[in-house]
Amino acid sequence: MRIDPKKVCLLILFYIPFLNTVHGQSKESGPVIESYGKVWRVKNPDFKVDTSKTYKAVFDIMNSPEDSSQLNASLETAARFFNMHAQNGIPIEQLKVALVVHNKASKDVINSSTYKKIYGVDNPNEKLLKELMANGAEIIFCGQSSASRGFPKEVLIQGVQLSLSAMTALIQLQDENYRLIKF
Repeated sequence: MRIDPKKVCLLILFYIPFLNTVHGQSKESGPVIESYGKVWRVKNPDFKVDTSKTYKAVFDIMNSPEDSSQLNASLETAARFFNMHAQNGIPIEQLKVALVVHNKASKDVINSSTYKKIYGVDNPNEKLLKELMANGAEIIFCGQSSASRGFPKEVLIQGVQLSLSAMTALIQLQDENYRLIKF
């Protein structure tokens, strides 16, 4: 049986709009982080979301894609956290988010001019991190990773905070009732 390449191309083009759709649903972005963090809307969950609660999450971000031109999906998890909770009636004032960045993800918090000198492209994470910070997220960079990887405070994206260490920041935030989210 001979496969007609034109028919295969037409089939692919026909199905592309449905690739991000399941059972008639598609992922939605926003309302907090419009450009990132698409999530599925869950209708009538059995385990109800407490909309009166303040949700405090600290994301331990230590990995990063090998391809320096790719967005770090672990960082985007924080955008999904904001969007899915806001879509379900939790006011942004009740969403407290911190990202503690270290290890391989260290490169993700440096500004685009420095990133471009090292990796040849703009930092694909800079816009996302700025949007997260604009919506109240704290981005905390490990001071030990800063020193060991050669990324001093001067080359960090504006607004990124330098800490003594990732371990210290994670302990302090958990002592402040932030819940550790690790993927």
